[in-house]
Amino acid sequence: MIALDSSSLIAYVSGSKGADVDAVEFALRQKQVVLPPVVLSELLSDPKLSPTAAKAFKELPRLSLLEGYWERVGYLRSEVIRGSRKAPLADALIAQSCMDHEVSLITRDADFRNFGRAGLKLLPV
Repeated sequence: MIALDSSSLIAYVSGSKGADVDAVEFALRQKQVVLPPVVLSELLSDPKLSPTAAKAFKELPRLSLLEGYWERVGYLRSEVIRGSRKAPLADALIAQSCMDHEVSLITRDADFRNFGRAGLKLLPV
């Protein structure tokens, strides 16, 4: 399974180009896509999102939250911040979901690199 970040999924849907968009397309074709729950929330929070797109996003499989998730998110974010790196809360939530399930994340958001030392695997590399 491969997790998608909203940045790459939005780029894919909007017809943008890039290695991440190619990776999203490949993962969708292979039926290997999962969404961290926070990504679904981000996608559905767009007031201009069409009902058709919302339905399609909601039909994608999601990662579950495992016991102790909230505590691990806090510690993960603390570790990244302690290293003087940027750690937005939504990114930490997404990163921890991926790490808990040992899945790589497709993203075009460079901030996720800050979670790499803690074990987040990113695609494309």
